[in-house]
Amino acid sequence: MSGNFWQSSHCKQWLLTQDFLTRERNEDLQLLGETDYQKIMMFFANVIQAIGEQLKARQQVIATATIYFKRFYSKHPLRSCDPLLLAPTCILLASKVEEFGVLSNNRISNATTSVIKSKFSYAFPNDFIYRHNHIWECEFYLLELMDCCLVVYHPYRPLVQYVADLNLADSLLPIAWRIVNDTYRTDVNLLYPPFQIALACLHMACVMQNLEHKAKDWFADLNVDIDKIIEITRVILKLYELWKDFNEKIEVPELLKKMPKAIIKSESSGRTSAPISVAIMTYLVCHTWYLCTADGLGYIFWTS
Repeated sequence: MSGNFWQSSHCKQWLLTQDFLTRERNEDLQLLGETDYQKIMMFFANVIQAIGEQLKARQQVIATATIYFKRFYSKHPLRSCDPLLLAPTCILLASKVEEFGVLSNNRISNATTSVIKSKFSYAFPNDFIYRHNHIWECEFYLLELMDCCLVVYHPYRPLVQYVADLNLADSLLPIAWRIVNDTYRTDVNLLYPPFQIALACLHMACVMQNLEHKAKDWFADLNVDIDKIIEITRVILKLYELWKDFNEKIEVPELLKKMPKAIIKSESSGRTSAPISVAIMTYLVCHTWYLCTADGLGYIFWTS
């Protein structure tokens, strides 16, 4: 992993602008509108969270998977790939990058099937139709789209450092951590550096705990763009306003009906395999493959 965020592919290639997101999402926004689009993204973030918890994955794995999911749809419309297929694919790839351990495609498929039946049957009345070969193929599409930029920096580490510096970890860390988790239902992780997100969440936690007076001088001494912190805070507050009136079980089935659908071609119709970047070098030795990422990393991935 690149030890310096400012030199990483996350900073150089994946800090986007709001104008860019609006332009790339124009097709979906014209059909769904901004509010419904955000609700769909929130719902599938919850799906990724549930699959990750079913697999007992660490929160950082789930967070990385959510970022992959958002990166994909920041440059492609919803009709380009079924989100229900992309969600477990992102979990699979994130588990490898975050070195969580070997998760076979079969285990991912079984976990997704279980989660869909137990928690999201109101949205998906039919069984999970995808198999491990579909997830494997989708993984290459995802890698191609992200140009093998797999390293993701999260707000968790700077947040822990900040609360330790304030000597208020017991009072602030649990609440600020939950707010950071909530930010993955927004676009802030595509738009702002992780340290700014951590500061915004920490400030919100201070307000919620009535501890602004203890952190006032600490925040005043920071050399940061306070306008960016305010922007992030407003996005998070907007999320909570949207979440407050969002009844998933009632609204999501209708939203999924409106959502543009991916066109699935059968093998007999002449479907071609996923385009694979020259940056991906595959060595089929003992059922493993080696991946060179844009951050200069090498990962050995086990396949089943």
